[in-house]
Amino acid sequence: MQFNSRAIALLLALCVAVITTAFLYLLPNITTTAIVIAFLLSFSSSYILVRLVLEFLFFRQIETIYDSLKKIRDSELALKGRMSSVNPLKRINREISSFAKSKEKEIEELKERENFRREFIADVSHELKTPIFAAQGFVHTLLDGAINDKEVRKKFLKKAAKSLDALDLLVADILTISQIESGEIKMHFENFDMRGMCAEIIDQLDGKSEKKGVELKMSKKYKDPIIVRGDYRRIYQVMLNLISNAIKYTKNGGQAKISFKEIEDSKIRIMVTDNGRGIPESDISRIFERFYRVDKSRSREKGGTGLGLSIVKHILESHDSEIFVESEYKIGSTFYFDLNKANYIDKVDEGWEEEEDYA
Repeated sequence: MQFNSRAIALLLALCVAVITTAFLYLLPNITTTAIVIAFLLSFSSSYILVRLVLEFLFFRQIETIYDSLKKIRDSELALKGRMSSVNPLKRINREISSFAKSKEKEIEELKERENFRREFIADVSHELKTPIFAAQGFVHTLLDGAINDKEVRKKFLKKAAKSLDALDLLVADILTISQIESGEIKMHFENFDMRGMCAEIIDQLDGKSEKKGVELKMSKKYKDPIIVRGDYRRIYQVMLNLISNAIKYTKNGGQAKISFKEIEDSKIRIMVTDNGRGIPESDISRIFERFYRVDKSRSREKGGTGLGLSIVKHILESHDSEIFVESEYKIGSTFYFDLNKANYIDKVDEGWEEEEDYA
């Protein structure tokens, strides 16, 4: 039962009227009519007086405060429902406590965002500084007189162009992450052949793998196309990044493999495995952070922006998926994720889960 000024006034007036008539009943020579009149008068006057006092001096002020809180929460925190309580003071106390906790949580989130913003700005500044200073150094060297030497001029211009290309790639990756997080980039879901996509990427990276001396293979356990549902362009970006990393961090003469596995009846797991240098256990939880590099000096020499795996993580989250990694230091790593199947995939044989055969 929820009390208001009317209910409380009725109860108090009834109590006053009962006590008054009970007292009059004890007096000698009192008539029934007088008792009834006294009851009605005491009840009505008590009711009016208590109701006015409660309504104007108590309940209306509480309702005004409560409504003000409700408006604030409706506009900022999406009030889920009006809290009911027998005691209006308890109700408003709950509202204030709830509002205070929400604000405290919001302040903590703002502090975390501010710390993240500072770290992000520091990381971006550091990453931008490297290609800018390199290009700047080459250009100033040319302006200081080296431009007259044809051989030096060509060499330095190539290096400056390489630094500017790295800068352009870094800016593009930063914009990609920002657009995905803000929702500016929408995923366009369609059915496509995952095996065909991987074959296309292998052809694209064939020269890179041959130059590095890395054997790049793909499972041939499926004869039919592996049809999945997702954004073709973005999943292509994911696979290109994972396969490029597998080639980049695999030692000469090593091997990188792409394999597939059916998960239940609705998903396909895509795995990229290498026998490279692996990832230390202490770094595994951080490799998907922006600009994080396991070996900063060697990673920078190998190129890249330090944003590739972070972009992979964001793209897969937009597909309601997640990127996982299993790695053993100096042995190798396996990156894998799941995508929804678009249709049934026939198994080649009963031993389809074994991944020995590659083409």
